[in-house]
Amino acid sequence: MVGAPSVKVKRAVDYIEESCRIVADTITLVGKHVGIGVTTLELDNIAEEYILSHDAVPSFKGYQVPWQSEVGGKKRYLTYQYASCMSVNDVVVHGLPSSYKLQEGDILSFDIGVYKNGYHGDSAYTFAVGEISAEAKKLMRVTEEALLLGLEQATGRNKVYTVSGAIQKHVERNGFSCVRELVGHGIGEQIHEEPSIPNFIPPLLHREQYPNVRFRAGQAVAIEPMVNAGKAKVDTDDDGWTIRTADRKYSAHFEHTVIIQEKEPPIILTLLQ
Repeated sequence: MVGAPSVKVKRAVDYIEESCRIVADTITLVGKHVGIGVTTLELDNIAEEYILSHDAVPSFKGYQVPWQSEVGGKKRYLTYQYASCMSVNDVVVHGLPSSYKLQEGDILSFDIGVYKNGYHGDSAYTFAVGEISAEAKKLMRVTEEALLLGLEQATGRNKVYTVSGAIQKHVERNGFSCVRELVGHGIGEQIHEEPSIPNFIPPLLHREQYPNVRFRAGQAVAIEPMVNAGKAKVDTDDDGWTIRTADRKYSAHFEHTVIIQEKEPPIILTLLQ
């Protein structure tokens, strides 16, 4: 469930920053182990061990979502069993770590959240495995550029759609597409809070779902373009988690948790070092 929006007091920002530093360091560590023949489950174990060693816990492990409508009068829920999401090639997000061995030419979108001192941090990064195609390189580059362009617009003077439009324009200008079903979000005591931040400007009849609210200085938000090499349409596997491109073309994902400022671009808390 998406929590209410809030401006973070200094102590909360400090706690979020600490969680985000562990997130960034986890991504850096995992990146050192990404390679041909490594399984995504091995990478997930590396991530979880590192997070636990810093007196924190993975935000995603144990995360629950409603599944179907009702069974036997009770709602059913899916519970995520892993520390991270390992999304390979045509998997957009929520890829389950497994015995799959990374191969030359793969791209791996690694999404990780950390919870410590009552607050979350969240980030994603797409890695190349060995030598990848020219199109895959362009997809990764454009997705990361779109994130940075969106971040430039995330100030207390702007509204959500200013960020959405900056991301969408860059992505589509380069011949790619933004996923419609998945969006960025506020973050803090809950991993997903308001506001929702789409990577596209919604059509008029769908804007109620993603209100064009103004950012406020002190808000913590996670902005995360999910960009497909082909069409925007996605499918969900039978496991209820894995979301992949309908045309099975590659997808890339980059994300930063940031603190909004009134006039200047936001403070990025998940920069890799």
